[in-house]
Amino acid sequence: MVQEPCPSPSRTTPRRRFVFGVALVLLGPVLAACGGSSSSKSITLYNGQHAQTTMALVSRFEKLTGITVNVRSNDERALAAQIAAEGSGSPADVIYDENSPSLEYLQNKGLLVPVTPSTLARTPSRFNSPQGDWVGVSARVSVLDYNTSALKPSQLPTSVMQLAQPQWKGKLAFAAGEADFQPVVTSVARTYGQAIALRWLDGIKANAAHIYPDNETVTDEINRGQATIGVIDQYYWYRQRAQIGAANVHSALAYFAARDPGYVIDVSGAGVLKSSSHQPEAQKLLAFLVSVQGQQIISHSDSFEYPIGSGVKSAQPETPFSKLRANPIGVGALGDGSTALALLQKAQLL
Repeated sequence: MVQEPCPSPSRTTPRRRFVFGVALVLLGPVLAACGGSSSSKSITLYNGQHAQTTMALVSRFEKLTGITVNVRSNDERALAAQIAAEGSGSPADVIYDENSPSLEYLQNKGLLVPVTPSTLARTPSRFNSPQGDWVGVSARVSVLDYNTSALKPSQLPTSVMQLAQPQWKGKLAFAAGEADFQPVVTSVARTYGQAIALRWLDGIKANAAHIYPDNETVTDEINRGQATIGVIDQYYWYRQRAQIGAANVHSALAYFAARDPGYVIDVSGAGVLKSSSHQPEAQKLLAFLVSVQGQQIISHSDSFEYPIGSGVKSAQPETPFSKLRANPIGVGALGDGSTALALLQKAQLL
């Protein structure tokens, strides 16, 4: 998904506004890993994460450490390609991405350095780089979004594979180009093989009421009754409800059966570039992202992502992370996204 440039702290829009209340009163001791003394140095962050998440985290980090963070925001895949092209001359110190495949891509190219072990230890190992070259910061989960006027819970599919069946023709909505959708494609391919995954993509393509550019549009179209059902990450629905009010919501979320290949946890993470000339400061930013202070900002924000570090739990009214029963496919198995991209191109969905 193409991200908006990170707005100035003096500007907030209704869609990108953060709930800072609890986060701004977290004035406790600074974690030693984040550094307690001020610094006149600055670092450059290539940001493929949502702008509002990054704004809040960077603002607090700067106040705690005195390190200035220059943020450059773009689509995560575009940033990964840019870093690869820049090589040893990249001005980036830290890469912060919405999904793990772009981080795995950079890791596979040898462009990241190992994350400080104490930082990695703050996030469960299954959400970190298998090689230790990036750390997981937050997560989302893929779910069914459906129009409650058109469907009852008893009519919902229990597997993502069922969405390719004829009864969903003209009813299905999805965003094939979304980075959030690609882990689902990889998960299906890893579970059933690429041939079956391609047939499944052909089936859901045939059933699509429309193939939308992004999950915000999918969520809106389902809510308005222009489509009946779709696969999104859960946070899109919660954001929409917060924006338009519960009285205007005509859709609901449901989960696939436990361990179904459509039930996937997506991990956002961050890494330090090997080319960085400010690696101590860059490592401090990673340590902050998974510290209690950083994770509490995510917990209380209206990004509706799950914090996954330092034992912090989401403060938002959504299904607790501990109760999710997703497919156990890990970030290593999700890989760099090339499998999903190849299958989507073969299905002529990209």
